[in-house]
Amino acid sequence: MAQFVSAGVPIAYDDTLPGGKRKVVMIHGFSANRYENWKRMGWYDAFAAKNFRCLALDNRGHGESGKPHDPAAYDRVAMARDVLALMDHAGMEKANLVGFSMGAHIALTIAQMAPERLGDVIVAGIGGKLLEPDPPNTNMAEAMEADDPSTIADPLLRSFRAFADEQKEDRLALAACSRGPRVALTAQSLSTIARPVLVVAGSHDDLAGSPHALARVIPGAKAITVPACDHFSIIAHPLFKAAVFDFLDGFLD
Repeated sequence: MAQFVSAGVPIAYDDTLPGGKRKVVMIHGFSANRYENWKRMGWYDAFAAKNFRCLALDNRGHGESGKPHDPAAYDRVAMARDVLALMDHAGMEKANLVGFSMGAHIALTIAQMAPERLGDVIVAGIGGKLLEPDPPNTNMAEAMEADDPSTIADPLLRSFRAFADEQKEDRLALAACSRGPRVALTAQSLSTIARPVLVVAGSHDDLAGSPHALARVIPGAKAITVPACDHFSIIAHPLFKAAVFDFLDGFLD
């Protein structure tokens, strides 16, 4: 396992095909990790076949990275800086980004913070619901903290909790992460993004909403809806991979 320290937090990562001519950084979703979202789902091999050097990290609070229990440690700006610090650590001046769900939020934050470090930006598992009002919500944290998961009434929260338990994640770290400060991603702020962006979501992803609604507020962004997929099943879908590579190769009009 490769590891470095970002602002005092150990960050685990994989660096595949170091000699690859093209470069991509992959950012996983909440309660997942680099292995579950990317390696197990075939993304490492898919990028290697296209001659991409791929960096994939475990976000703080997840996988083999450090797991602080203080919500303040999970400011999305801090999590974005972890990605940029990984690129610095690996000597990668510029890269394409692929982010899923929480990782997509982080990717869009990076696109606003440091556009000069990025090529194309692909965000998946998010859509128009990102633009809806987002009042403080502790339901996810409470689901992670529940002693008995059978007491979690909401099916979506119960699914996230079951997934976290399957991955043997630190539930208190995940609760802190869900309470962490978030950068406001609004139509106005997203309209300042000056990188090529692709938004992808499943047709049955009620958590994300329409990818087209989100793409409309990002200048020049494109959107793809993957049929018959929900928030969880899209990761491994071959049409998701096809959309990513079509976009990176300039084949999406």
